Amino acid sequence: MRTDYCGNIDSSYVGQEVTLCGWVNKRRDLGGLIFIDLRDREGIVQVVFDPDLPEVLEEANKLRSEFCVKLTGNVRARPDGQVNDNMRTGRIEILGTGLEIFSKSPALPLDWNQDNSEEQRLRYRYLDLRRPVMSQRLQFRAQVTAAVRRYLEDDGFLDIETPILTKATPEGARDYLVPSRTHKGEFFALPQSPQLFKQLLMMSGMDRYYQIVKCFRDEDLRADRQPEFTQIDLETTFLDADGVMQITEGMIRDLFMKMLNVDLGDFPRMTYAEAMQRFGSDKPDLRNPLELVDVADLLESVEFKVFSGPATDPKGRVAVIRVPGGAGMSRKQIDEYTKFAGIYGAKGLAWIKVNAMAEGQEGLQSPILKFLSEDITDAIIARTGAEQGDILLFGADNNTVVTEAMGALRLKLGEDFDLLEGEWKPLWVVDFPMFEEVDGQMHALHHPFTAPRDVDAQGLIDNPVEALSDAYDMVLNGVELGGGSVRIHEQKMQQAVFTVLGINEEEAQNKFGFLLEALQFGAPPHAGLAFGLDRLVMLMTGATSIRDVMAFPKTTTAACPLTHAPSPANPQQLADLAIDVVKKASE
Repeated sequence: MRTDYCGNIDSSYVGQEVTLCGWVNKRRDLGGLIFIDLRDREGIVQVVFDPDLPEVLEEANKLRSEFCVKLTGNVRARPDGQVNDNMRTGRIEILGTGLEIFSKSPALPLDWNQDNSEEQRLRYRYLDLRRPVMSQRLQFRAQVTAAVRRYLEDDGFLDIETPILTKATPEGARDYLVPSRTHKGEFFALPQSPQLFKQLLMMSGMDRYYQIVKCFRDEDLRADRQPEFTQIDLETTFLDADGVMQITEGMIRDLFMKMLNVDLGDFPRMTYAEAMQRFGSDKPDLRNPLELVDVADLLESVEFKVFSGPATDPKGRVAVIRVPGGAGMSRKQIDEYTKFAGIYGAKGLAWIKVNAMAEGQEGLQSPILKFLSEDITDAIIARTGAEQGDILLFGADNNTVVTEAMGALRLKLGEDFDLLEGEWKPLWVVDFPMFEEVDGQMHALHHPFTAPRDVDAQGLIDNPVEALSDAYDMVLNGVELGGGSVRIHEQKMQQAVFTVLGINEEEAQNKFGFLLEALQFGAPPHAGLAFGLDRLVMLMTGATSIRDVMAFPKTTTAACPLTHAPSPANPQQLADLAIDVVKKASE
């Protein structure tokens, strides 16, 4: 039906007749001459209709934006002064000799010249995807998945599908449940990840598995979350953490070089403890030079209880962020940052401005200076490396509040003061705690199939708080691209983890009996990792939300304005499933 895509027509086609199909991007009537820009997924080409072919010109006069057409014409060089070197097709135009209108279009419900609401864009997603920026992002995504497949298959990985209808497993979010018609009153769960199945594949001897797979989590949404999302999922046998990290780092480096011509270089490694201490986050953005500096030891004896209380509390923390050039902050700005830190539980934000270094204590400005001796302020200045014109912002509370609040504040300050350095900063974060304690109950920081490091089963039970997991996260520009771990391959160690988590033998058999059974039959050491494909493409394309790199995403309320899903089921379907919908009194 066509000889090529619109965006591919260049000077090499001059003198040739071509047939193109696409949509009218723009129409201009210059009185006797009609110009249109014809668009398809590869780009735009200019077409001109002139009076020498009156029948074709008359048909072209009917064209309006977004009409879908086929046209035939002769490629010719543009006249001098009309060349557009910013377009691949900018040196040529097509003299239209034939035109067929496939279908017409009324005025669009979306305005391409203005910002449309996200609700509008998702309601008319098929139109929104016609925009070149959206088309380019989806093409880029397709190229990313193709490159990932080539890389992994060249390295011996097998693409193996795992079930979508399965059993609920603990991944940290609510499951989407699917009722069974043949087993009334019983439910499948949509997988939050293929975790247990890929481990079973390793026990099956598949050696290296990968899958670009849909995962489902019923959780509150934000820019980088969707109820259904896509993972680049992989698992290996007889490889340790270093082996998996080497393969996956190589894949991401290869991807960035091929797609963006960017050399990410070798990825540095940082422990979880160091990341939390210095940056207040387990996914630090290393483009931001600001760091959290601990000063509790300098403030233990001060009379200011806001500082001395947390400074002398084993679970407390006092940390400072030095903001270069921040001494010019107004009191209103400081109050706004204090309010921001309060979102994360901080009760206040103490500060010291360094106005004149040469004047010592007199060159400092702060309402808290009356509580601090000159020796203490000198020590704080020295430890933070503060210079004239800087401001020091203090967080003092329990460790969790200070770390979260100051970590978030660090990111905001970095953006507000335009401090980000470099375009891409990758990182491996390693040595995560095996467990976290919440209200006296131990929880797996990753998932309960992650292997601990350098401890046996009894040692894990005796001292779970100090145990580290053999886990690793890949971080890029403050975004967790993917995470993985060495898995437990010994039944005794798996049972020890369940014991720490308070999962008794009956519950373990009920939830994971098939896995525990498989661990009895010569289970090999295995390890893996899963990347968030949507986040990866979002970063690589410069989009601000994963919704902008997905064809048909949901809203932040997990609804689809395009198809109006979810929607009520008809009574017969519910009867077949033995389900009765009970409405609350308020409804």
